Amino acid sequence: ALIGTGIFAGLLAGLFGVGGGIVIVPVLYFLLQSFGVSAESAMMIATATSLATIVPTSISSIRSHHAKGNVDIALLKYWAGFILVMAVVGSLLAQYVRGNALTIMFAVIAILVSLNMLLRANAPALKQQLPGKFGQGIMASIVGGLSVMIGIGGGTIGVPLLTSFNVRAHVAVGTAAVFGLLIALPGVLTLLTVGSTPSDAPIGTFGLVNLPAFFLIIPLTILFAPVGVKLGSKLNPKQLKRAFAVVLMITGIR
Repeated sequence: ALIGTGIFAGLLAGLFGVGGGIVIVPVLYFLLQSFGVSAESAMMIATATSLATIVPTSISSIRSHHAKGNVDIALLKYWAGFILVMAVVGSLLAQYVRGNALTIMFAVIAILVSLNMLLRANAPALKQQLPGKFGQGIMASIVGGLSVMIGIGGGTIGVPLLTSFNVRAHVAVGTAAVFGLLIALPGVLTLLTVGSTPSDAPIGTFGLVNLPAFFLIIPLTILFAPVGVKLGSKLNPKQLKRAFAVVLMITGIR
């Protein structure tokens, strides 16, 4: 199941530019429960392990996007501080928020992302430019805090948010790849060192991160992301996006 998750997450990252977390979290959530882990513990371990997988994949993605000039350095200089602070705050809060609440948060965001893919695929930007410094600070804080709590990278929330304010899609995806690293790195370090391992956690869990899952998923995600890019150039992207949105909607409701 973990090998399949790694392959699927890599393909989706290449096809749609979404982080693997949106796939990895629900799979780990259900898989861990099949090993006798409680739903509450399963969600906490799933989100933390997903965050750990985002660190190496985002580094690989950043290098590729930066080489193509798709990273907005000016925007990053202002957003980075907010994202880093809220990533630490969010990861600390996640240990005190009930697993059921995290599950609901993940479900709501999965459904909203699905609706955005289905209904706003070709819609014009809501605004022609980003808001002022205060508004951008709030946006960056939301991206950092929410993403770290539910174990996803910066792309799932960051890309639709930036494109809604008329940021070019390629730049939004490239810049959000850096968001992913800023979110995942402090989040994982906090959850590894401060996070208390649940009593029903499976073998190989340190803090809240399950290392066997991490080491199985990572190489496959990195290996299959380029395959997803190639597939995307040959298949109908609109139909693929709709299909993924429907699967995501079912996952969110489930």
